[in-house]
Amino acid sequence: MGLFSNMKKTRESFAQKLAAVFGAKAEINDDLYEELEDALITADVGAVCAAQITDELSQKVRKDHLKTPDEAKAALRDIIAGMLSGDNGMKLTTKPSVIMVIGVNGAGKTTTIGKLAAKYHAQGKKVIVAAADTFRAAAIEQLEVWTQRAGVAIVKQQQGSDPAAVLYDAITAATAREADILICDTAGRLHNKKDLMDELEKMGRILKTRLPDADVETLLVLDGVTGQNAVNQAREFSKTNEITGIVLTKLDGTAKGGIVIPIRAELGLPVKYIGVGEKIEDLREFDPAEFAEALL
Repeated sequence: MGLFSNMKKTRESFAQKLAAVFGAKAEINDDLYEELEDALITADVGAVCAAQITDELSQKVRKDHLKTPDEAKAALRDIIAGMLSGDNGMKLTTKPSVIMVIGVNGAGKTTTIGKLAAKYHAQGKKVIVAAADTFRAAAIEQLEVWTQRAGVAIVKQQQGSDPAAVLYDAITAATAREADILICDTAGRLHNKKDLMDELEKMGRILKTRLPDADVETLLVLDGVTGQNAVNQAREFSKTNEITGIVLTKLDGTAKGGIVIPIRAELGLPVKYIGVGEKIEDLREFDPAEFAEALL
């Protein structure tokens, strides 16, 4: 299945349900739409998006005079790809450009940073990582292991240091060393942790003051295994952060890959990367058409 071959659990689970819906003897009727909606919901697409998709498919079947289940399935693929399209690429044109990485602990934030650093380093970019998660025990050490593996520089202080000070030092280093990309780790936080949210706002002010013209991507890392809870996290984080994109991790270990759809459709947040394994190369750029193909 190409780029998303590691989405085995999601693909097999959903494919089995679709095989029942779009079977050889299936007719395109109300029963098919009802069964399709149920299949979408069980893939964690969510009730709202599932209803929207089946409604769009029904309209397309009538408009284009589709007759066979295969034609309807192809139309379904195009509908899902269309819903997921838009702003999926990274905007990193300035020197330096900045990637701020946020999310709750356990979502795969540190691993994502390491993989991003390795990816851009392999492209010939000079990368510096700011270890500004000074709150969680061992966070700095874990990030240091990843940066060594990726072959990129790290700026760090002691655990308990001011994260904004770490970012300040990292900006200074990135400017002096003419780095292409600065990737900044942040403390795992929930929206109701006011002190941590205030800390993040302080870092944002420093970034705007020191690098006012820099391209900034703020990526929210979400654990795909959590299903609908990932949508709730994204909704809450977006209330207090200018999120530019989502990194959805652990899609190799869940049958809930459909969660990508409501994140994009309901919240308007583009998915930039998905994680489909432990290897550095298993952080993949998100391609809506290939994802829809893999899902179906």
